[in-house]
Amino acid sequence: MKRFYDNADAKRSSDGWAIALDDRPVKTPGRKPLAVPARKLADAIAAEWAGQEDKVDPAAMPLTGFANAAIDRIAPHREAFAAELAQYGETDLLCYRADSPAELVANQCAAWDPLLDWASERFDIGFETTTGIVHRRQPENTVERLKAAIGTYDAFRLAGLSPIVRIGGSLVAALALAENAFDEDTVWAATRVDEDWQAGQWGEDEEAIAARDARRREFSAGMRFLRLLEG
Repeated sequence: MKRFYDNADAKRSSDGWAIALDDRPVKTPGRKPLAVPARKLADAIAAEWAGQEDKVDPAAMPLTGFANAAIDRIAPHREAFAAELAQYGETDLLCYRADSPAELVANQCAAWDPLLDWASERFDIGFETTTGIVHRRQPENTVERLKAAIGTYDAFRLAGLSPIVRIGGSLVAALALAENAFDEDTVWAATRVDEDWQAGQWGEDEEAIAARDARRREFSAGMRFLRLLEG
């Protein structure tokens, strides 16, 4: 749609911090007030709207998209949404290893073992690792504690965490990032070990590079959303 406003601002409201365009409150696609719990996040969302030019491009406003999802889709079904993400703990990327070549095996160990070690200590759990892609059941205690951990997240934190879990294929890595145990570049690289090794062997075409870069932008936007919720 064409830009129809001059100014975008964050304003205090009964729902937290609301986004206003020319002093008129913005609504989500579900016709609910677009309001978030943190001022820094509200300011960043307002900046997305202010940064639009002649036409409003939703794809250029990831923070707005996450907030809309939190309000319209996740909040009414928070427990079910958290349980869906928790399922990644049962088939976590970090537990499925290659048996060769030696270089890839070493790369996986170097990137993934520290994350599993962190989760083992943080949640007092253990993991079953395997080679290949055949499903290996995780200990019941591990599954339940990871589920309990993500079950404490509110709708907004789940909205930010979701792309990190889904793109990376690892609940453990996402939780480690969300809890500031590892930095974003380290976790992103960990989720890319297999793909980066393959690219090093065979190269990448332009389409693959574009897809990778798009995933990285969404991954980073999810992380930024989580960080802005803290302030």
